[in-house]
Amino acid sequence: MGRDERQTNRACPVTATEQTPLSNDDVKQALVKEDDKVTLKVPVVLAERTIQVVVESDISLDPPATEIKRVTKNVFLEQVKLVPVEFDRIHKTDFFEVKRAKLFVSGFIRKDIEYASSECNGALQDRIANIPFSGFTELKEHDFLTKPIIGISGDSKAFFLNEKNDLVPRLDKYFFQNLVKYNEQPYGELVAANFYELDFSPTRVSPEEEFDTLREKIVLDLTIKVLQIRQAKVKASTIVPNLPEGTIGH
Repeated sequence: MGRDERQTNRACPVTATEQTPLSNDDVKQALVKEDDKVTLKVPVVLAERTIQVVVESDISLDPPATEIKRVTKNVFLEQVKLVPVEFDRIHKTDFFEVKRAKLFVSGFIRKDIEYASSECNGALQDRIANIPFSGFTELKEHDFLTKPIIGISGDSKAFFLNEKNDLVPRLDKYFFQNLVKYNEQPYGELVAANFYELDFSPTRVSPEEEFDTLREKIVLDLTIKVLQIRQAKVKASTIVPNLPEGTIGH
């Protein structure tokens, strides 16, 4: 074995630091009180659905490829918007539960393609492509785990008679009232993405022959949570940490 070969196979030195063990203990809790009238403002899951997205696209490869080695994918959401279309009034209020809605979803699939070119002993080539998608799906009443709530705004206008002539109205005097309700916007959360795809050259090539276009057919099962910030009254116990005595004594 020659000197050059021994140098090539020699392991590289690595610096390591031994970590110091640290202890940990339970934090004792002190009960302040039990209360069945605690009001929380928390995210509530309205629906959790798996939406199927089907896309087809052509991706150019430069330099051309002779073989696809590996493909990895991620999904990025740019929009998850809920548009209500059917309602139930809550008692005699101006608030409504949503019975049916359209869910608009858009984003893109980020695809990373590693492939070999025709170059002898050449490095692997890397091609990153963003494949956009958009669409909508319908959410019916039984699809909701918890129905969204929306408050409707309103305005009123009052007219007055002419003080000198009770037969005609005044056109220069009105009373206006406007009620504006600011609702918590339902929003989306990405849960999972399951990809099924077929990648191939749109023109048939022989082994080791180059191709500069990759056609892909992707089926994406996209799982999304739809949430809304809501107020809820719950029974709860208020606690505080019971820490060891410090500078302030008992």
